[in-house]
Amino acid sequence: MEATGRIEQIITPSVEAMGYEVVRVQLTGGQRMVLQVMAERADGAPMTVEDCADISRAISAVLDVEDPIKSAYTLEVSSPGIDRPLTRLKDYERFAGFEAKLETRLAVDGRKRFKGMLKGVEDGLVCIETEQGAARLEFDNILRSKLVLTDELIRASQGQG
Repeated sequence: MEATGRIEQIITPSVEAMGYEVVRVQLTGGQRMVLQVMAERADGAPMTVEDCADISRAISAVLDVEDPIKSAYTLEVSSPGIDRPLTRLKDYERFAGFEAKLETRLAVDGRKRFKGMLKGVEDGLVCIETEQGAARLEFDNILRSKLVLTDELIRASQGQG
């Protein structure tokens, strides 16, 4: 995980200077590593193939200089998509009112998986209403989280364009 944090630190200034935000950085693979960078436009407009290509070129140039990955790798730049991962605290505010699945590192009230309606952020805690009741989760305890593809989410995403 350390490597992805370092890579994110290296590429974020360039990506933000271009008018985008880094959503997630993942490094996976065995023989040939894959560096996946998920980004979105800071202005909220839909991402295009050209946006991804521009980001890819900029990131490649920065990574060639810094060389944080010692082995050969493939760079993939993508948009988060409709049922996107929620990786920043502000994502939980932005997508309040939509359904999400969250998994925590440590159990909260005896469980690690939560599915329900996002209620935003309160006192720095992510709020979600599940069938079992309301839960307030520490952001740092959230291992992974993503929106659930629903008709409401699809309608909302089409309205953005």
